[in-house]
Amino acid sequence: MSQATSRRAVVRVPSGPRSIEIVDVPLAEPGPAEIRVKIAAAAINPVDVGVADGVFHRLGLVRQPDHTGLGWDFAGTVDAAGPGVGLPVGTRVAGFIDGFDRDHGSHAEHLVVAAANAAVVPESMDLVEAATVPLNATAAAQLVNLLGEAPSKARRLLVTGAAGAVGAHVAVLAQDRGWQVTGMARAADEPFVRGIGVDFATEPGHGWDAVADAGALQEHALRAVRDDGRFVGVQPASRLPEERGIAVEVLVAHPDGALLAGLLARVATGELPARVHSVAPLDEAADAYEAMTKGSVRGRIVLVP
Repeated sequence: MSQATSRRAVVRVPSGPRSIEIVDVPLAEPGPAEIRVKIAAAAINPVDVGVADGVFHRLGLVRQPDHTGLGWDFAGTVDAAGPGVGLPVGTRVAGFIDGFDRDHGSHAEHLVVAAANAAVVPESMDLVEAATVPLNATAAAQLVNLLGEAPSKARRLLVTGAAGAVGAHVAVLAQDRGWQVTGMARAADEPFVRGIGVDFATEPGHGWDAVADAGALQEHALRAVRDDGRFVGVQPASRLPEERGIAVEVLVAHPDGALLAGLLARVATGELPARVHSVAPLDEAADAYEAMTKGSVRGRIVLVP
């Protein structure tokens, strides 16, 4: 009997979207506490474009001898489960895988992941929409955890990149912790930013009690924080030094199935935003990645096998 195979998007010598290949690999079996997901949809994130461009290879974070797998976010159905897993075959799940040095990713037909890193998708939610949520919403929630509760007399928070997927979620979730939020984005994005219930700005200004730098402005955003304020960045490889008494944190997002379950429920009820820009077949991954590199994409491009 021939061995079952599965297709995935990879890069061998990363040099941009045109270096992406679709390859056949043996269909992996889940081990203890793992599930195999038949992928229905997988969003493309900026970090995926960076992997295809070779950014993380050049930083020494990827050392794959053959090929590097692409994709973090996924949504699909459980089609096999290892020992100790309580999720039945056919359960609709979503999640993301982290790390850079791996030969597999979610831009594929199948993916084996730890069951604890996946969350059940609400019945009312489409799997394409669900695929846009895991990395961005989880990262936002973990960023807000780093911010913590707003001090009673120092509650003014600026969120850069507030029209983006991470920033928009931060802007909403930070209000749960008592922050008075202003979202910074381009003028054209003002209706969306105000629509998620926060104030709007096109420039960072100065004197903020805290800045959540989802837009990765780095030093430009840090200068907007008042003395003794708070700053949370999103570039672990470029953590900014503390200055003027500002407490500096940097987000390192990690999968958390229990956290994601609550976030998916809030997306399903409309409390949190989820935007699909377009849908493309897995075979056209190179074209979809190229579209991401051109910018002006609001929402996620989603690959479907």
